Amino acid sequence: MIPSSPRAGRNPGARLAFPEGHRSRQPLPAQPEAAVPWSGGMTATRAARAALLLLLGAAAAPSPAWGSQGDREPSYRQCLTQCEQRNCSGAALRHFRSRQPLYMSLTGWTCRDDCKYECMWLTVGRYVQGGYKVPQFHGKWPFSRFLFFQEPASAFASLLNGLANLVMLNKYKASVPPSSPMYHTCIAFAWVSLNAWVWSTIFHTKDTDVTEKMDYFCASAVILHSIYLCCVRTLGLKRPAFANAFGGFLILFLACHVAYLTLVRFDYGYNMAVNVVIGLLNLFWWLAWCVRNQQHLPYVWKCMVVVLLLQVLALLELLDFPPLFWIFDAHAIWHISTIPVNVLFYSFLVDDSLYLLKANSDIIKTD
Repeated sequence: MIPSSPRAGRNPGARLAFPEGHRSRQPLPAQPEAAVPWSGGMTATRAARAALLLLLGAAAAPSPAWGSQGDREPSYRQCLTQCEQRNCSGAALRHFRSRQPLYMSLTGWTCRDDCKYECMWLTVGRYVQGGYKVPQFHGKWPFSRFLFFQEPASAFASLLNGLANLVMLNKYKASVPPSSPMYHTCIAFAWVSLNAWVWSTIFHTKDTDVTEKMDYFCASAVILHSIYLCCVRTLGLKRPAFANAFGGFLILFLACHVAYLTLVRFDYGYNMAVNVVIGLLNLFWWLAWCVRNQQHLPYVWKCMVVVLLLQVLALLELLDFPPLFWIFDAHAIWHISTIPVNVLFYSFLVDDSLYLLKANSDIIKTD
């Protein structure tokens, strides 16, 4: 249920001054819009570093801003203009900065950001009072800010996912010796995943053009690296040249995808469609391998459960509702749900890497 007061429990930071009578002005809202021990193992890590530099460079490029129902509302625009005029220049700006908490300034929150935040809640309050559906602002639902976290639940869940990845990465390194055929490929995958969760945490902490792009691009990189991981495990152990060539193709595909979104148009629908397609490829490839090997590899059930759960949990993204208690939306719930899935997948990687190590040792002894 949505609380009757949208401002309950939020942290306003430095208080802003609004024009007299602005809070009592009645709105006229429109209806809201309804690896093997081959050279490719080490090059995977170097390729991951190169891809990160590519993503950072692309994320820094400007992209057009897209509006939503809430920020197109005339009362919101008027509130924002008046707030900036009264608070974000001259002596008023110096006063704002002197009273702004240090943690807010260090994380990049500006006077304009606070004006947008205050005016957002004023607009939301009017929509709720008038019986209208809560609108989105700048492509996002209104969230109650906690300290410097713009989306507290999603940011905290992303942080926990990152910590789970880091813990399981260390467990993998402690359990699996580097001589295991899949060791370097799994390590590279872990770092790509950890990097994605770091950027997800940053993006949900403070939404900017750069942090949004890095969150989207790094998420695509994780899916593509999972496909590469599957390729190495299913084909690359016997055909390393093919795995290297396929890995190069995936990097080129990612570069073209990022270039289109950066230089041509940042198209959310296109980005979603691409991720759905490569996600389904990842799903069916892993599932086919699991089904074929479940008889003599008893631990593959972990991989099967992971890929199926990820597809089921992804359906949460189709749910689009205002945040519960102004904190938990479908995206936050999805992030929370993926924490145990990450742990289970790393458990599979440990089991499989140790199996391959033993299998290689048995072959050497036989020879």
